[in-house]
Amino acid sequence: MESFTLPSPMNKVVFILGATGSGKSKLAIYLAKCFCGEVINSDKMQVYTDLDTITNKVTEDECDGVTHHLLGSIHPDMEFTVADFRRQATSAVESILRHDKPPIIAGGSNSYIKELVDGVGSKFRSQYDCCFMWVDVELTTLHQFVAARVDKMVERGAVQEARLVFRADHNYSQGIWRSIGMAEMDSYFRAENSGANEEMKARMLEAAINEMKANTYNLTI
Repeated sequence: MESFTLPSPMNKVVFILGATGSGKSKLAIYLAKCFCGEVINSDKMQVYTDLDTITNKVTEDECDGVTHHLLGSIHPDMEFTVADFRRQATSAVESILRHDKPPIIAGGSNSYIKELVDGVGSKFRSQYDCCFMWVDVELTTLHQFVAARVDKMVERGAVQEARLVFRADHNYSQGIWRSIGMAEMDSYFRAENSGANEEMKARMLEAAINEMKANTYNLTI
């Protein structure tokens, strides 16, 4: 892919926003390849280590050599707050700019972006030239894509990935365990562990996958 040179990369920060499943990560990687930039992840679940399939992290191949920050770097049980993101994202922005590269911040967690840019005491807007891009996709098309994405995640091993870390005492309101797919499959795994028959397990797995799709749809509204 041909690379382009920005007129003045210093202090320019690009934000890519949009609904879940709208293609923010792909666009971020494409722009990073075009302008020799680096990507800062702003997805609340993708900041954590583990559950790469459940959280739909970009793979090494998909990254295509583009450096990513705050992607799979936080302990899964840790509460990574908006203040934590603001501090670490600011540090990443400064580091990227020191290398004369444009930072590209992409992810679906708008609360992270709001804290970084407009949080109390934030000087981000005055320090950096911010460019905000919104990826807009027609809702019906987006829902079709989300459904296909969940099916693909299941094919790639999302159920097995969740099964390996399942615990009966999981708190699904903390850390990475809030990821869509964990709470939804809880009843299915409990049925497995209690010796439910194959027909019952199949019905419960189908229900869990449908619930994953429904809860992901809710993020697009």
